[in-house]
Amino acid sequence: MRAVFAFVTVLVAWPAISAAQQVAIGSYPVPTEYSDPNAITVGPDGALWFTEIAANKIGRITTAGSITEYAAPGEPWWIVAGPDGALWFTESGDGKIGRMTTSGIVAEYPIPAGFGDPGGIAAGPDGNLWFAQSGQFGLAAIGAITTQGVITEYVVPNPNSGPLAITSGPDGALWFTEYNAGQIGSITTAGAIAEYPIPTPNSAPFGITPGPDGALWFAESLGQKIGRITTAGTITEYPLPSPQGGVPEGITTGPDGALWFTESIGNRLGRITTSGAITEYPLPTPPGLYNGPVGITTGPDGELWFTEYTSDGIAEAVFVTANLQVTPTAGPDRAPLTFSGSSFAPNETVTIYTSGVGSAVLASAATDGSGAFSATARAPIAPYGPRLFLGVGQTSGDLGAANFSVTPKLFVSPSSGPPGTLITLKGYGFGSLERIEINWNNPFIRIGSITAGAAGNFTAHLKVPATAQTGTDTVAAEGFFAPADASAAFTVQ
Repeated sequence: MRAVFAFVTVLVAWPAISAAQQVAIGSYPVPTEYSDPNAITVGPDGALWFTEIAANKIGRITTAGSITEYAAPGEPWWIVAGPDGALWFTESGDGKIGRMTTSGIVAEYPIPAGFGDPGGIAAGPDGNLWFAQSGQFGLAAIGAITTQGVITEYVVPNPNSGPLAITSGPDGALWFTEYNAGQIGSITTAGAIAEYPIPTPNSAPFGITPGPDGALWFAESLGQKIGRITTAGTITEYPLPSPQGGVPEGITTGPDGALWFTESIGNRLGRITTSGAITEYPLPTPPGLYNGPVGITTGPDGELWFTEYTSDGIAEAVFVTANLQVTPTAGPDRAPLTFSGSSFAPNETVTIYTSGVGSAVLASAATDGSGAFSATARAPIAPYGPRLFLGVGQTSGDLGAANFSVTPKLFVSPSSGPPGTLITLKGYGFGSLERIEINWNNPFIRIGSITAGAAGNFTAHLKVPATAQTGTDTVAAEGFFAPADASAAFTVQ
């Protein structure tokens, strides 16, 4: 079982505006374990929609962090909002294009026989959806599908080129990556194809996006570079500062006028300016795990949203404009917390949310004449590990972020009795969807196991072992993956 953790966070300097500007990164666990979230897009309803490859589902997450999942008939890979108010996705292993309404109703359209495995999909300037086909199960091609489901195919010259991702360009053409051939391709809406070799051999271009400078920007997953191509076909490459483990995959234009990309193996979020200056931000990761970021997009809230393929999470990078701290910085569920903030607007109300902006309100307070405030609350139920509290000025819109690490705790009831006593264990602050081993300590014996819920809590009914020795002893709950352990005292009579 894979463990995931709610709103993991890190605060890092964001060099684009000022030394004081920061980015806070947090993650929301996908309810289905082993879901492998891959691509993400902004939906027509103001939420983010994402594919879950291994779970055969399409997920929806609000900007407040609330996730809903819908069953998909095949293996969804890429997803985009269509001009008809629906979500369109590719089914890579099934050779189909799928359409899902915002209420979860699905229709499928098989691609013509003999054509390849559909990958990336994009809304075209002609009102159609355009998708790339790798050729793994047939001809490599670029396809177009109308919103009524009529498909037209355009064969790519090299059947082994591996078209992968696709996007609309500023010139009215569609631009796509050719993963196997190490090329960038373009296709007009009339079907005329041009191809441009990338200078770096075996670069394996992955994601591609239009930049704010009128060019296309792409991620070279094996070349460990970010590339730029003009609409005339001139390519410039920028090596990653930290190539060790750097496998850039998804890329998008950020709200700050730079390009942002994911590094799936390096476990980093990257930023590149249009002049080629790259900054990399390590993602916060629970011990022994890595996030595996893949797809990325700018959300309707002006923040960055990306998928975490390996840790089954949807992550958000928010741009911090005010100061927020919490004391203590770690503790269990219901621990008393004190928040302090500064650099907000004078005499405004600051609302502190349990997770994303718009989620449940944890606390609120009015700032003084200098824009400072303090507030108290109790830690909400949440999974083990670091998380983020966000505070927003209701007049200024300034945003602050505070780190807090959730620690586990365990309760046993009753707390005394003879061997064989039926006891109830309640645990909080364990890993989301984590398998928990429950042990008696003297003599050591495993008395049960249970899976924690999405919020990291569980209830188990077990018996004190017949071999338990008289006196005060402990029963312990230990996370199978995460180092989330807690114990409770029990007196054996």
